[in-house]
Amino acid sequence: MTQIGDKQAMNETRIKQAMLMLEKIVNDSSIPRNIRRAAISSLNILRDSPLTPGVKAANAVSILDEVTQDPNMPMHARTAIWNVIAVLSTVKD
Repeated sequence: MTQIGDKQAMNETRIKQAMLMLEKIVNDSSIPRNIRRAAISSLNILRDSPLTPGVKAANAVSILDEVTQDPNMPMHARTAIWNVIAVLSTVKD
């Protein structure tokens, strides 16, 4: 496999990993609705967007980063969001 193919496969793997993490957040009823909404928006971008993997990841990170500023966010939710951001931050075009 070429270097480009390896990079694409790694990006795909990381995006799938982030999507699984976001699905857990969406399905966790202890997480406030506004945070779950942001997770759903990020999931939709990662799933359906015709953009490149790097741009999709950056757009999702932007949405998630904004919601982490919420002072009422439970600590476990903030940690989960930060973990998703960490994974998506490694996706590059």
